[in-house]
Amino acid sequence: MNPKVYIETTIISYLTAWRSPQLVMAAKQEATRNWWDDERHHFDLFISEAVIQEASAGGPDAARRRLDAIQELPELPITIEARLLAQELIEQTPLPAKAGIDALHVATATVNGMDYLLTWNCRHIANATLRNSMAEVCRLAGYEMPVICTPLELIQEHDHD
Repeated sequence: MNPKVYIETTIISYLTAWRSPQLVMAAKQEATRNWWDDERHHFDLFISEAVIQEASAGGPDAARRRLDAIQELPELPITIEARLLAQELIEQTPLPAKAGIDALHVATATVNGMDYLLTWNCRHIANATLRNSMAEVCRLAGYEMPVICTPLELIQEHDHD
């Protein structure tokens, strides 16, 4: 069985966006496309209704590209347990209230037993200063938070005989 990965919306946005003229953004887009092409097949990928809602926003052409990219991915349920955990993440960590959707991504991935949460959201999700407090809140609620990482970090080692 492959490791399970929750694909947060920023991954889909970077995957499908036109190449940015900003160097850092273009590098993240390229890394995301490379991961999608070369690595995703080693993992079982999942999304949630929150990803679909975010991917649906914005211009119709961009939204269509994002939704096309995720149409085959299984959707995890956003349960009452996930909503309660998201609320606890907002209340018990330095996450701001405006980061509710980000807390919901973390909580949904956690409650559904994902191994990894893949994101480029380094402000509210892949943030080293928040990670320990979020993991502690999840542990106290009886869950193990998935490893939160970017595509640059989620590389499956392969045997090359």
